[in-house]
Formats: sequence, structure tokens, C-alpha cells
Amino acid sequence: MAGHSHWAGIKHKKGRQDKVRSKLFSKLSREITVAAKLGDKNPDMNPRLRSAIQAAKQSNMPKENINRAINKSDSNSNENYENLQYEGYGAFNTALIIETLTENKNRTASTIRTILQKNGGRLGENGSTSHLFYNCGVIRINKKNLSNDEVLEVTINSGANECESFENYHEIICEKKDFYKVKNSLEKKISNFIYSGIEWRAHNTLKLSNEQKDKVVVMLESLDEIDDIQKIFINCEF
Repeated sequence: MAGHSHWAGIKHKKGRQDKVRSKLFSKLSREITVAAKLGDKNPDMNPRLRSAIQAAKQSNMPKENINRAINKSDSNSNENYENLQYEGYGAFNTALIIETLTENKNRTASTIRTILQKNGGRLGENGSTSHLFYNCGVIRINKKNLSNDEVLEVTINSGANECESFENYHEIICEKKDFYKVKNSLEKKISNFIYSGIEWRAHNTLKLSNEQKDKVVVMLESLDEIDDIQKIFINCEF
């Protein structure tokens, strides 16, 4: 996982998952509610909702919480959430891409700007950091579920770009536009993934000292406290 640019993965690696469970469930619930509101409430007919539910299950979110979030889509007709992306730089010139789901973009932008400035960073314009990353679909599968040959066959047949096998899991990378097609191909073979999602991955990662990393983590934790923020991607190694 070295160099993994998704803050959720870094949090897990640093053993912070229990501390942020309630906050995580809140963000997952918001994505489920919005996905159900914008499309069919049947996850089989709504790829975004299906992915949101899978992400919730991967985080051990209780079934009743998931159902409550789906049902909430009927009662929140006055709340119009937008998927907005912010780019900027954090401490030690680390590049950030921040994905949000918000009903008040002015509030969200102002809060992100304040946190970045307090931590030696700045909010940038669209395109200011995205050129340092590539957008892709990522799917991780337990090696117990598919053999090396089977996962390679699915990777080729589904149109994914590459597959790499680690100690306990296979990781399949695909173009963002092919994410749901690749997922559908895999779902014909297995029902559970370790992880699946669309990410921004850095072309190159910065190497920081331990002291610098600690300061970057403080910044990331402050950003993660914002309910509107769904995902944070950064171009440094942890």
C-alpha cells in the first residue's frame, strides 16, 4: 500500500478506523441517499447505488443503516446535493484532490480553504493538481475467491487495463469509464470485493520525513472531519 493516494486507505493502515467509524457511516449514508434519489432504488438497476451499498458493507455498516439511508431519499426532496471536486496544495506542497457531496458549495469551499491555509496550503483552481493524478477504477479481490489464472482471464475479458497480485489480494485497475462494466463482469464470478471505487492516483509520489508526514496527517484529519467531504486523494507516500 506504499504510496497509496487515497486517504481512506491511509487511515485504515494507521489503525484509525474505529475512531472515525461514525463519521464514515455518515458519509456513506449520504452517498446512498443521493444515489437512491437520483436513480432507481433497486441497486440491481442503479450502478451508483449498488456501489454505494457495497462500499457500506465493506466498511461493516449495519444493514438497517443502509436501508434507512435508502428510505431517506424519499423525505429529502428539498436537499439538492452536488458532487463537486476541489483541487489544491497542502503542507509541504503536497497535491490534493478532494471530492465532496454538498448542498452548500460556498460553505464547503470556504471550510476547505481555511483548513488548507491553516496548514500551510492553499485552495487551487480546477486543473491545478489533477494533471498530477490519473483517474481510474480500482477493485480488490481476496485471493481465496479467484486464482491468479481466473483473475487474469476476467481482467482481459472485461477490458480492464491491468491486474497485480499481492500477498492476500488481487488488484484490478481499469479506465474510469469502464469501471461499472468491469465490476459487472467480476460480479458474475464473485459477490464480495475487499474494495471497489473510482480513485485519483498520483503519477509520482512525494517522499516526506516522518515529522512532515505527521503534519500532513493532521491536515488530512481536519479535512476528513468535514461532513461534505467524501474522498481525499494526495500524492505523498505513507
